[in-house]
Amino acid sequence: MRWLGCLLLLSLAGCATVRPSNPNDICSIFREKRDWYSAAKETQKKWSVPLQEPFAILYQESGFRENAKAPRKHILWVIPWGRESSAFGYAQAENDVWKSYKRQTDNSGASRENFDDAMDFMGWYMDQTQRINGVPLRDVYRQYLNYHEGWGGYRRETYERKPQVKVIARNVQARSELFGQQYAACKTELDRGFWSRLWHSL
Repeated sequence: MRWLGCLLLLSLAGCATVRPSNPNDICSIFREKRDWYSAAKETQKKWSVPLQEPFAILYQESGFRENAKAPRKHILWVIPWGRESSAFGYAQAENDVWKSYKRQTDNSGASRENFDDAMDFMGWYMDQTQRINGVPLRDVYRQYLNYHEGWGGYRRETYERKPQVKVIARNVQARSELFGQQYAACKTELDRGFWSRLWHSL
């Protein structure tokens, strides 16, 4: 019978990390994953980051997949050979910057596959971008350019040689605006307690 218990635990663990059924609607995401909403609210409170912005970046970077990896390199366009970078997890954080995050926040047990940690990392990174390069937290277009190119790359304006990155940054901005509009329409509902939500659903 022990193996049945193990299978049950594994199945429950798998359910906990399933991607949102409607990743294009932040209200649907939060209704489906109340723990994600709690993480988003905590990040907003701790880092003063509008919660729709890190969600728009996570959508772009990993599609809300906890074990997402950077694309593979190929030799002669055919033979797989390593990865393009060490980016991994919900936030596609690379090894070095993830280590810096854990050290500076004293969060040594943080995992890139844990949604709460990924959200906290996003808040920290955006806060650092504001401190290092003077980019306001609400300027998600330039925040994303920093996220993609790194703080040094942003200062060197490496994105100017990468028109596709600028297109992606505009897409992130548009998605952030969409998520923000959606969230404004459901925030009151989401902030109700369990019994209040149950009562209003009857």
